[in-house]
Amino acid sequence: MPALRTALLQSSGHPGDVARNLKALDEAAGRAAAAGAGLLIAPELFLTGYAIGDGVRRLAEPADGPGGRAVADLAAAHGLAVLYGYPERAGDAVFNSARLVGPDGAELANYRKTHLFGDFERASFTPGDTPVVQAELGGVRVGIMICYDVEFPENVRAHALAGTDLLLVPTAQMHPFQFVAEALVPVRAFESQLYIAYVNRTGPEGDFDFIGLSCLAGPDGTVKTRAGRGEELAFGEVDPELLAASRTTNPYLGDRRPELYTPLT
Repeated sequence: MPALRTALLQSSGHPGDVARNLKALDEAAGRAAAAGAGLLIAPELFLTGYAIGDGVRRLAEPADGPGGRAVADLAAAHGLAVLYGYPERAGDAVFNSARLVGPDGAELANYRKTHLFGDFERASFTPGDTPVVQAELGGVRVGIMICYDVEFPENVRAHALAGTDLLLVPTAQMHPFQFVAEALVPVRAFESQLYIAYVNRTGPEGDFDFIGLSCLAGPDGTVKTRAGRGEELAFGEVDPELLAASRTTNPYLGDRRPELYTPLT
């Protein structure tokens, strides 16, 4: 099976301006497709911006709303899958969501953040209640989380047990928590034997200072690609052969003893 070339769009876009963010996503998709990528990942709440106060709820829309349809069109136009963060309206509730559309523009998966971080998120969003959301993309089983979710080892292990090969994590990681991108994410990839694509916002936005440092971490614990602190489109390969070899060498999932862990739940 060929490797899945993956593009990581490290950017905060244009907070509060959906039209300009869609234009930026379209431009990045064109660059990614030209470089041979089959998947483009944008950060948490990329469609609207993160630190925009009440604007998050005002700009929220259903998964198949105007923004979602525009992303589907650009994915199909460039022939690659796109994962993007957005505020999802469902009835009276608003979720911090991430949606994956395929290279034909069809929806493959929609995930709602289960672990909300800080006062702003808890005041703005309803937490999701489905921890494992997956899709198949080019023979790779893809799972989705958002930011703070990946900091819970149980969350990532649940994906590993469900067969996730590549975990997509759009994020809005801020100063002073850069150790999450630098140290925690590669460890999560190793201990659960999967790839993790961790894609961050960058620069000052409202009261936050986003740190960048997006990465693709491999199941062998190494970082396959690492962005800097500024705007960047980074590329990495998700290699099924490396994944299979690493899982054979590091059989954590098979060596588990679940009967010893019941006090955890």
